[in-house]
Amino acid sequence: MDKSTIVCRCEEVNIDEVESAIQFGAETFDDIKRLTRCGMGPCQSKICLQLVRRIISEYTGMESSEIEPSRMRLPLRMVRMSALAGEKESESVASVFEESLEESDPSDK
Repeated sequence: MDKSTIVCRCEEVNIDEVESAIQFGAETFDDIKRLTRCGMGPCQSKICLQLVRRIISEYTGMESSEIEPSRMRLPLRMVRMSALAGEKESESVASVFEESLEESDPSDK
C-alpha cells in the first residue's frame, strides 16, 4: 500500500506514521496510540484497529489475533452529563472541573 494511505480517519494518521512508530519501538496498539493519536478519535479505534493490527503483524511477525486491542480508560470518578454538556454559562474545560469539584465537596453533606 501507499505510505500516505490513511489508516485512522478520525485523527488522519497514515501508514507511514504507524510504521515510524513501530520503528521507534511501538509493539502494541496502545503504543501506537500514544505516539500517533491513532484510535483516539470519535470512533475509538473501531475503524482503524484491524488495519493497525495488520501493520504491526507485518513488521513483528506476530499473528494479528495476538495483538491486544486498546485498553479502555474510564473517568477517575463520575461526572454529570450536565457538566459535560455545558449547561452553565461557561463552557470551558475549567468549568467542567469546577463543577466536578463542587459536586464532590464533602462540606455539602
